[in-house]
Amino acid sequence: MFYSPAGIMFMLLLAFLLFAVVGVLFLDLARTAFTKIGFTWEQALFVLLASLLGSGINIPVTNMQCSTPMVTERYVRAFGIAYRIPVVENVNCNTLLAVNFGGAVIPIMISVGLLFRFPASLLYALAGIVLVAIVINRVAKPVKGLGIVTPAVLPPLVAALAAILMVYILGAPSQYIFLIAYTAGTLGTLIGADILNLNKIRDLGAPVASIGGAGTFDGVFLSGLIAVLLV
Repeated sequence: MFYSPAGIMFMLLLAFLLFAVVGVLFLDLARTAFTKIGFTWEQALFVLLASLLGSGINIPVTNMQCSTPMVTERYVRAFGIAYRIPVVENVNCNTLLAVNFGGAVIPIMISVGLLFRFPASLLYALAGIVLVAIVINRVAKPVKGLGIVTPAVLPPLVAALAAILMVYILGAPSQYIFLIAYTAGTLGTLIGADILNLNKIRDLGAPVASIGGAGTFDGVFLSGLIAVLLV
């Protein structure tokens, strides 16, 4: 399935932030932790750009029988952001559970790859993931017709704080600060907001509920941007 997880203006804002970060990297105004673990800024750009462009791709997983009538509004607002709902004309109330390519598949692949590449960071990263998952799960909000929604700026802020805590308080090697922030911000958000709330999807009357899609994609994407800028 192809559809944008948020309104066009908000997606343009995310694109602007992406290219602003790229400008910072290109001008070498910030040394990123990305380079400390063997990546180049070009690879950082590729990961973030692929996440943004892949946000419109949702991979169907299964159909879930709704316990409430289907919501037919085309846009739903939550935490000040308008999210687009792909309205599906259906006599029966079925919610299509999908996985967003840019908001779940790519971040999971990158996170797992980083953890395999740097196994010494595993305990610190897991601690960060658990911390972010707990916080995000507490504030995640089920929204009728849409799915599970989190405030866009909260996941990257909590992930950045978790990475700083691991490095400067608990003694994790400083070169892992990006890795901890990225894995905690992406996996922690996906687990805390989407995975731990799958049991609530049936009650929302949503045509499509996408893991890492509308409602959580912005937080996952911003986590990647913030992680890249951490030194």
